Amino acid sequence: MSPKPRIIASQKSVLSGRGAASNHPPRFQRLTTLWEDGIEGPSPVTECRAVQASSIISRNTSPDIPFEQSINPYQGCEHGCTYCYARPTHAYHDLSPGLDFETRLIYKQNAAEVLNNELAKPGYHCRGITLGANTDPYQPVEKQLSITRDILQVLWETSHPVSIITKGALVTRDIDILAPMAAEGLASVAVSITTLDDDLKRTLEPRAASGHARLRTIASLSEAGIPVTLLASPMIPGLNDAEMERIVAASAEAGASSAAYMLLRLPLEVRDLFYEWLHEHYPLKAARIISLLRQCRSGKDYDSRFGHRMRGQGTYADLLSQRFRIACKKAGLRDGERYRGRTDLFTPPQKKGRNCAQIDMFS
Repeated sequence: MSPKPRIIASQKSVLSGRGAASNHPPRFQRLTTLWEDGIEGPSPVTECRAVQASSIISRNTSPDIPFEQSINPYQGCEHGCTYCYARPTHAYHDLSPGLDFETRLIYKQNAAEVLNNELAKPGYHCRGITLGANTDPYQPVEKQLSITRDILQVLWETSHPVSIITKGALVTRDIDILAPMAAEGLASVAVSITTLDDDLKRTLEPRAASGHARLRTIASLSEAGIPVTLLASPMIPGLNDAEMERIVAASAEAGASSAAYMLLRLPLEVRDLFYEWLHEHYPLKAARIISLLRQCRSGKDYDSRFGHRMRGQGTYADLLSQRFRIACKKAGLRDGERYRGRTDLFTPPQKKGRNCAQIDMFS
């Protein structure tokens, strides 16, 4: 008879090199068992499981998001950013939005093949595709798996416009693809910088590149002729918002041409995870930071309404917006994400896969 599984509510110990301080059960699962993987030491091992995707392009109709199509090669993100708004999506896999999100990853092994087939469909209408709208396409496992690079290869071969959102310096690996695409008006990159304070970065975004490494990434992309947008995001009142002007100025100097920002969002499980992290690492500031956040959300922890969720409202939120607008004007940056890649060059590919073998015989 197998031993009865141990039931846990959370892991309370703070783990070095990880963003979340706990591993609360996913909201769709009443009970969860402790992972019996023999892990020893202070940092969990990252596991990455392959899945075969049946579709790859996600469509978006949200009026406050500047793209209609996106691809997420990975589910979960090893960067471990404590505030990540994508954490709640891990519950759909019966995994915790806490430590599971950053240690139990899923990757779409056949992403490039499925993308090729979707672009080949007769009814496909070419619109820009964004990589990294949910989780980072250049998180550490991409170095070994190259799923993002394979996707870019398909987009390059079909002259399909693409924009990338990342805080990973690994994006510079793919300059050989992105530079010729950018020369034809087909590619841009948005680099997210939350802080230039290394101590804050180590706990807030434990496995992401440092802020200064991201500035070097902006410089490398810009020098290669690739349009770069700074995402000063998220801005957390009382924690990193004092750095806003410095981040904008440094990014402009590095070569960014435009900039945008978002106020911290705390949907679903993210609220408890972030507040837990805040009390653990900044106990003397926690109450004030939470108060300022609620002032920007009409006294709530989160407001999901379109037009409000990204920027908030009220005196402090308005001040943040004015400061950002002035900082961009002073640095010579366009305020907002306005890049639109060309669609007139798109050439549909031939469909690939097992079902096409007989067709190929007669083509």
